[in-house]
Amino acid sequence: MKIRDIEIEVVKADITRLKVEAIVYTASSTLRMDKGVAEFIKKEGGAEIEEEAVSKGPIPPGEAVWTKAGGLPAQYVIHAAARRNDVFCGEGDVRKAVASALKCANELKLNSLGLAPLGGDEGGLPMEGAAKIAVQEIMKESRNPQATLRKIIFCLYDEETFDISDKTIRGYVRHMAEQSGPYVTVDIIIECQGGIVLIERSSPPYGLALPGGFVDYGESLEEAAIREAKEETNLELVDLRQFHTYSHPDRDPRFHTVSTVFVAEGEGEPRAGDDAGDLRIVRYEDLLELEYAFDHKEIIEEYLVEKGFD
Repeated sequence: MKIRDIEIEVVKADITRLKVEAIVYTASSTLRMDKGVAEFIKKEGGAEIEEEAVSKGPIPPGEAVWTKAGGLPAQYVIHAAARRNDVFCGEGDVRKAVASALKCANELKLNSLGLAPLGGDEGGLPMEGAAKIAVQEIMKESRNPQATLRKIIFCLYDEETFDISDKTIRGYVRHMAEQSGPYVTVDIIIECQGGIVLIERSSPPYGLALPGGFVDYGESLEEAAIREAKEETNLELVDLRQFHTYSHPDRDPRFHTVSTVFVAEGEGEPRAGDDAGDLRIVRYEDLLELEYAFDHKEIIEEYLVEKGFD
C-alpha cells in the first residue's frame, strides 16, 4: 500500500534486524537506553548508540535525535522522545515525536525507515491510536516536496500488536486514499436536556468533542450531519440549521479539514455509538470549563455568545 510516493509495509519482526536505513523507537527524554526496546537496541547494536544519544540529550518530549546504529543492519537509530523518564507524555507529544522522527529522516536524506507506532509500544496509547497518529503524520510528510522517504516499515514484535496494527493501518490508508484533502466534515451542536451533547473520542485526537465526522461521497452536508448524529449519539435531529464553517488549516492536528457546524435539537434516548467512547450532556454554564479536541472550544464559545450566554 502507498501514501502518495511512500510505500507502507507492516511486518512482525525484530526491529533490530530490519534492513532499512534507520529505525525509530519510543525513547525517554533522557535518551538513556536502559529499559524495554531501547535496552534491546543497545544490546544488539552496542553501547556506543546510547553514549552518542546521551551526549545529545536530554531532549523535551516530542523531539527526536539521530545517532549511528553501531552493529545493527541499519545505518542510524532515531530516538523519538514520547516518555519523560518512565512516564508516558500523552497524545500531543507522540504526534510531535513522530513528526520529529520524520524530520530527522529527511535531514539524513533517508529513503527507508522502520518503526513501531510510537506511544503504542511502550507508551500509554492504544495500539490503534498510535498507528493512526503515525499514518496521519506520514500523510503530512508525503506532501513535503523535500521529502526523501520512499519506504516505511511498521515493525511489530508479537502477533497481537501486529494484527491490530496491520488492520488499523491498512484500513486507515485505504480510507484516506479514497479522499483528497482538504477533507469535508460536519460537526453538530445537539441541544438536549438543558445543555449540549458531547462525545469522548475513541480515536486520536482523543478528548471531548462535538459529534461529527467525514462527509461521504454523494452525501449532502445535512445528510452527513443527520447520519453522524445517529451513529454517535442515537439521537434524531430536529430543526437542523447551519451555524458556521471552520476552515483554518491547523484546526485539526491530523490534516486539513473544512467543517460545517450545524445546530439542532436532539430527540430520543442519548446513547454513545460505536464511533464514540462515551457520551455526556453538559449544561451550558459548564461548557467552557472543559477542554476539547480540535477547535471545538472556540466553536462552542461562539455558539454560546450567539445564544446569549456571554
